[in-house]
Amino acid sequence: MSVMKSLAFAVLAIGIGAAPVSAADKKEAAKAPAADAPAVKKSDSGICHDKSSPSYERTKNFTPFKTMDECMKSGGTAPKNAGAAPAPAVVIKKSDNGICHDPSSPSYEKTAKFTSFASMDECVKSGGKPPKK
Repeated sequence: MSVMKSLAFAVLAIGIGAAPVSAADKKEAAKAPAADAPAVKKSDSGICHDKSSPSYERTKNFTPFKTMDECMKSGGTAPKNAGAAPAPAVVIKKSDNGICHDPSSPSYEKTAKFTSFASMDECVKSGGKPPKK
């Protein structure tokens, strides 16, 4: 039995002044994902599965993430059968030589090796510098 199912049973059994748990309640709890189930599971093979992935429920050995973006930034990959992942709102690329490029930078598309940041401010605070104008 998975840890998540065991946890669901424990929560049902303990409850706040709850009556004994019936077999039907246990069966229903086993079907429903636990309330604290991760939004994204990165499998041991490095594939990020969100709750829309057909493999989400089957993924038992995983690292949990709050968002698909966090999982992908950790080195994970999208499932092959997944549709195109939604593009993040803005990704700031800090190149290997420490220059922070936003999408308006002439070098943004050419920058292939980079560290992602959500804002230019975060990139600069990490030790990066804006490109020369």
